[in-house]
Amino acid sequence: MIETRIPTLGPARLPSPLALNTIPGDSISNFVAEGTRVRHQLVIPPGAAEDTTTYFEKAGPRQHLFFDPATTRAAIVTCGGLCPGINNVIRSAFFELHFNYGVRHILGIRHGFRGLTDRGEPPIELTTDLVEDIHRDGGSILSSSRGRQDVGEMVDFLVRREIDILICVGGDGTQRGTHEIAKEVLRRQLRIAVVGVPKTIDNDIQFVDMTFGYFSAIESARSVLDGAHCESKGSPNGIGLVKVMGRDSGFIAAGAAAASQEANFALIPEIPIHLDGPKGFLATLHRRILDRHHAVIIVAEGAGQDLMDELTDTDKSGNRKKADIGLFLRETIVAYFQEHGTEVNLKYIDPSYIVRSVPANSQDAQLCDGFARHAVHAAMAGKTDLIIGLWHMVYVHVPIATATAGRKQVDPESELWRSVISATGQPALWA
Repeated sequence: MIETRIPTLGPARLPSPLALNTIPGDSISNFVAEGTRVRHQLVIPPGAAEDTTTYFEKAGPRQHLFFDPATTRAAIVTCGGLCPGINNVIRSAFFELHFNYGVRHILGIRHGFRGLTDRGEPPIELTTDLVEDIHRDGGSILSSSRGRQDVGEMVDFLVRREIDILICVGGDGTQRGTHEIAKEVLRRQLRIAVVGVPKTIDNDIQFVDMTFGYFSAIESARSVLDGAHCESKGSPNGIGLVKVMGRDSGFIAAGAAAASQEANFALIPEIPIHLDGPKGFLATLHRRILDRHHAVIIVAEGAGQDLMDELTDTDKSGNRKKADIGLFLRETIVAYFQEHGTEVNLKYIDPSYIVRSVPANSQDAQLCDGFARHAVHAAMAGKTDLIIGLWHMVYVHVPIATATAGRKQVDPESELWRSVISATGQPALWA
């Protein structure tokens, strides 16, 4: 059973200032009525029972608010690694709060959750002039950081600063921290709404069809693959080896391979890599080189971890560090071809930090705006401990604990992976 109930701080009784109504068909946008739901199950296989019990709460502006905009203080924090579109989210959330709801005080928390403690830099007051052009740039004007902070200390900071709404922009690690903040707020019976905006180029958050930044990342990675293809054809038996981000989910590698159509091999964490044997990766690559004299490989950073010595230390977000599959493959491929007496010229490219630091493209910019504005609508209505999801391309409210209970991964039987197999010509599974 999937938990979909969203906590609230109390009854929403104040009229919304938004210029919307409840009349369909009059060409004026409508409020979303409480109780409007989005079905969890979209496809029903033959003979399977239909799920008639699991629905998500539809996101959107409510006719009645919990917070009075004239007295509300809001804050926005960005955490974790950089991602295309963070500035877009900050800007859209500010514009929705300031211009549409009339909230006068909106703070930008500096350097992630560290800014919610006394050890961090003081927050900055966001203004129209400050955020006006930030959507044109990558990165985050608020800066970001990794690492856990004391939950009680962060909630004390919110109380001391009289912050009523906290919007947390980040990936699954950030949202787990957001959930802890929301739980502590509810435990203390405080009137503070805590809402998450899902951010990750890995596209690995559950119940979010597409996280912002993903489309920009695969567009950037696609251009790298085009360059790797050019390099591979520019020397005898050339190999372009490109490593991209994707700790546990290979969406960037898969999406870039399908979009570019230049990759001959896409290696992702979801599909085990078998190096040896006549149908293994190395022999298949060898045959490709002998036949076509060039090849392009894209590999996600979390692929093939079982081939290397496991790392036991973790990063500041608590994620177990990954062994470097890119360097491992570079050395392994060169050694294999030397052993078999075949000349090879391998170019290794790791564009990870470039891919995640580019500005958002048009598709991501639209997603950023939608996520940000729906986060504001939820918070103003007094909803808390949720992230804004995108389910069947409809914005929904998802309990943070539900969204972070697992990780979305590439389905080997999905349309996406089928398109990768078709574009690359590689085997569906390595024998």
